[in-house]
Amino acid sequence: MGTVAFGASALDVQTGLWRSMRPVIDTEKCVSCLRCWIQCPDDSIELDAEGKVRGIKLFFCKGCGLCEKLCPTKAISMLSESSFADAQQPSGEHPGEVGAHVR
Repeated sequence: MGTVAFGASALDVQTGLWRSMRPVIDTEKCVSCLRCWIQCPDDSIELDAEGKVRGIKLFFCKGCGLCEKLCPTKAISMLSESSFADAQQPSGEHPGEVGAHVR
């Protein structure tokens, strides 16, 4: 028998562990034009209180690369997720435990 998966937004399901490429923002080049924020299909671009780009919500980013393509100053680069294998994860999550991140 099959099952039915109920719809959810990217804010309900932490799908960022699916990606193979990770966006990295060069804050020196970023002019906060907000093109990436407007067009991100997963609402992954973080803004500060002043409305300026401050980072990427990696729990939700699927690595589509749209932000990199839209950036007029080339402030966003897509890097292979494997290059972050030894990096400390901000919230201590283990990247191999995908099921632990689905709410």
